Amino acid sequence: MSTEKDHQGSTEKDRRGREEIADPGNEVGELVGRLTRPDDLKPAERRRLLGRLAASLSGGAKRARASGVGRGRWLADVFLSIAPRIPIRDLQTLSAHHHGLTGEALADDLVRTAMKATMTVGAVGGALAAAEFAAPPLLLSAPAQLVAETIVVAAIEVKLLAELHEVYGVRIDGSGAQRAAAFTAAWARQRGIDPLAPAGVTLALGAATKTALRRRLMRLLGRHLTTLGPFLTGAVAGGALNRIATKKLADAIRADLRGKLPPAPDRRQVGA
Repeated sequence: MSTEKDHQGSTEKDRRGREEIADPGNEVGELVGRLTRPDDLKPAERRRLLGRLAASLSGGAKRARASGVGRGRWLADVFLSIAPRIPIRDLQTLSAHHHGLTGEALADDLVRTAMKATMTVGAVGGALAAAEFAAPPLLLSAPAQLVAETIVVAAIEVKLLAELHEVYGVRIDGSGAQRAAAFTAAWARQRGIDPLAPAGVTLALGAATKTALRRRLMRLLGRHLTTLGPFLTGAVAGGALNRIATKKLADAIRADLRGKLPPAPDRRQVGA
């Protein structure tokens, strides 16, 4: 009979193996972190970073295929390896970065910023893919660019979801890795986290949640694949689809979190 120590050792070994395939040099995590920070990147810098990310992901995909890992599982492993690197701000920092706004006004501004970010990533990724589409010899490299777009858009949306929890006063306890896992699980299900569910964080990445994450990422990748097209059609479609989807997610999360607000005495920070 295996012991708890054996189980923990096996889990740690699986985690290290997953990270070795997903992001052996931590470059993917670093690049996604830079692409999801609140600073306004210049278009040329954003294109450069997305290009580097695509190249890094392409290498990881080849290693995953060689080890027999399917694309859906590999995508989920990549995202789980970089989730703790997504920069999530606390309420005080959010308010300071958004001109002192609080409550619903701050939430509105966060959503606008995230929509602009995913729209920009979609436009850049779509344009890159369109350029590859126009050059048949390079067509095989286009999916790597769309995978990069998929990972960055998912990271921006997880960041938005986590920061909306801050704005609405729904605090999630746990280590940075546990909170990242919980927010990733919430994104996979497109729902807010219930702070009263004691197992919400510790069981965030059970088998059912990992399956939901794989499906969500593959749906997102499938949406981005529809933007492949000649000239700038990919850029226009990619930007528009991302903007609409991020708005839809934000609306669902905000409606969910409003129903999970703590009692009135603890709601001062959200302007209630």
